[in-house]
This record gives sequence, C-alpha cells and structure tokens, in this order.
Amino acid sequence: MIKFGTDGWRARIAEDFTFENVRKVAKAHSEVLKEKGLRRVIVGYDWRFLSEDFAKAVYDVFKGEGFEVKLVGSACTTPMVSFAVKYMGYESGVMITASHNPPTYNGYKIKESFGGSATPEFIKSVEEKLSNIRTYQVKEFTPEFQEVRKHYVEKLRNLINLDLLKEKDVLIVHDSMHGTSSGLLEYILRDTKVKVINVRKHRDPLFGNNPPEPVERYMEITKEKVKALNADLGIANDGDGDRIALVDEKGNYVNTQLIYALLLLHILENKGKRGKVVKTVSTTYLADRICREFCVHLEEVGVGFKNINEIILKEENVIFGGEESGGYGIPDYLPERDGIFSALNILELIYLKDKSLSQIIEEIFKRFGKAYYKRIDLKVEEKIKEKIGTLRKNPPEKLKGFTVREVKTIDGIKLVFEDDSWLLMRPSGTEPLIRVYAEAPSQEKVEKILEAGIELLK
Repeated sequence: MIKFGTDGWRARIAEDFTFENVRKVAKAHSEVLKEKGLRRVIVGYDWRFLSEDFAKAVYDVFKGEGFEVKLVGSACTTPMVSFAVKYMGYESGVMITASHNPPTYNGYKIKESFGGSATPEFIKSVEEKLSNIRTYQVKEFTPEFQEVRKHYVEKLRNLINLDLLKEKDVLIVHDSMHGTSSGLLEYILRDTKVKVINVRKHRDPLFGNNPPEPVERYMEITKEKVKALNADLGIANDGDGDRIALVDEKGNYVNTQLIYALLLLHILENKGKRGKVVKTVSTTYLADRICREFCVHLEEVGVGFKNINEIILKEENVIFGGEESGGYGIPDYLPERDGIFSALNILELIYLKDKSLSQIIEEIFKRFGKAYYKRIDLKVEEKIKEKIGTLRKNPPEKLKGFTVREVKTIDGIKLVFEDDSWLLMRPSGTEPLIRVYAEAPSQEKVEKILEAGIELLK
C-alpha cells in the first residue's frame, strides 16, 4: 500500500518501493500538477541504493506526460531541490530519498511551487489519483540536467556574514553520515577562517550499517573526532541534508531541542527579526519562554514540517519554524528545513557571542531555565497504538505524582505538567514505531516521566 507520511512516501526497497510503484506515484503527481496548470518539474536524488535509477524513472514519467522536466546534475540534498523550485523557475520538485530512515528504505518527497514540503491537501490529491492507477508503463528518454549546487552555494554565501567568519580561526568537524551534504560546508566556507574536517564523507548506501539519522547513538564518531582534534564544534546532517545535530567543544552531544532554542534566540536577538514562530508539539518549552521574553507569538502544530508549512503559507510574518527531529526553517530564505543553512547560522552565533557552544547553552539555561530531553522509539503491536486513542479520550490527571496541567491532542497525546515539563506519546508517521518523548528541568525527572509513559502504554 502506498501511503504518504509526515514528509513523503517511504517504503522498503524491492518490497513496496519498486520501479512500478514509483512510476505510479509520479503519474499521480503529474495528474495533480496538470490540473493546476503547472508544467516545470525538477527531480533530485540522494546517495541511497538505486536512487539515481528511481529518479530517472520519475523523469521518464514526467517527460512522457509532456512536462518540461530536468534531473539535478548529480546527487543532492533535499533543500537543493526546494531551492531550485523557489529560485530557479521550477513549479514542482521531486526528491528521491528516505531521509533518515534505515538503509533498506527509499522514498519520494514532493516539493510544491513555493519551495517547501507538499501540503496535506496536495498529498491527499495525489493519493486520490493513485487509487485509480493500476499499472503504468512508460518509455525511456535521454535526460536533460540542471546544475543546482553552485547556485545554492552562492545563495547561502550571500545570506551569511562571511566577513564575521574571517575574524578568528575556528575548527569544525562535519559529519555528513555518508549523505549528500558531504563537502558542502567546506565549499561554502572557503575563504573564511573556518577549517572543516569531513568525516563519513563518501557514498555508502548502507550508511555504515546504521540509519543516517543525526541522533546521539549514531554519532559516536563525531564526538570522538571533535575530542581528538580539539575542535570547536561538531556538525552532523542526515542522509538528505535537511536536518542537523551538534557536538560541543567538549565532545558532548547537543540535543535538537537546544538547537531550536539557539537558532530562535539568534534570529530574535542577533538578527532582530520579529513575527510569528512555529514549533511542533514535540518541541522544547524553551521556545515558549524565549517567545514570551521577546513578545513574539508562538504557534504549536502536529509533527511534520508540512504542518509548519501550512502556517507559513497562511501568514506572511512567520520568521522561524522547527521541530524536535532537528529540522529548522527560516522562511525568508526557504519554507523548508535546511541542515546546512542551520549550521551556518549556528556558526554566526558562536562568532558573535565569541564563546564556546557549551558556554552559550549555559547562558540560555540561566536565562530561561534548564531543559533536558529524551526520546524513546518503541516497536509495538497495533493494540498498543490503539491505547493512545484511549488515553486521548480519558487522559490521567496525575502521572507518578506529577500533576497534569494541560492535555494536548494535536498529535498523539501530550501531558504538560506544572513546571512546563511534558510527556508526548504518538505513532511515527515514517516508521512502524511509537515515539515517547519527555522534557523536564532535570535528567532524573526526564527518566521518571518516560518510565511512567511507557507504563501507561502497557
């Protein structure tokens, strides 16, 4: 069964993600575009197994349907496809990637004419078209290519303060996790005093036998390299480059909730921007506290950047949107997550503060309160997923001695406690998992909340 999740359709290669099914999805996508009068499409792909061949199959479908279509000249990041749609005259984009999913997966992401993830309304239209497509044959065409990388790089170089990055020597480790962000930071930061050491920079469709997901358990090499080189910062991106994770100068993993707070503070305090801020329901309470201090409106939405995009598209004054999974978007540039652009903004922040990353985080804790976070992914039976529905209807008033102040059912069930700490339980939109999240002012309380949440599901 072909079903789109929080960002695109993802499935196991050769099981559901087959050339026949990819062609069906492309055909359905083309029919929706035809109804909207859109004709120019760009197709990109990452370094996963057979990605370039799947991308060529998509190209052939659109070409056969009479579209003006081009393939990105080489493997690229997802933000590059979004960039091409917004800045290079394309009206829709396709990215062949399964992002951070395990190596056995691939996927089909749709980018709309505004340069961001397709809205739920657009995806629904594609799924409706899909239901009427049984088989689809297409002839092959000689592909036409579009250079994107150099245009993308020059755009980012124009958006950051390169002169600032020439003020002192900084050493960073960039871990592309065998993904297509490989080499990008080094290329963008040429002629500055930022020296980039690349790790896991070569193509490996097995991603070193781990998912290319920038979470702590897959980033030991990043942490060790930072410590071995005495580097100032470690930066990791996922397989298709739209997400980011950090390691501080001591070799400690910096969770994605703190990155949200760092970027938000940089945009409000250093960039001087004002407008609406958006976060997903799984994102840090530091966002709420920072927005209150700067008198900025914060809106909370369901998990998935497409939900953030809905707000961006409705309102003109959204200045920042992000989610717990490490994807952050600055709509002035692109209504899309971009792990490389996020990394450049973090570098700007470090230069402006003239402090280490750990010192900047300590400042945030003193100013807005401490925040510790953890997520557990559970492989569960269907009946456990049904338990979430039951809890949504009858949420507890107390949990292991913690008083529930507020219940949110935007996505799964979220219990907010009296000191802003919280527990969220929701089914994953990309994998057969239940995700259990917790945030609290101490690591000890995080563990207690998670333990209580898992007991609730049993």
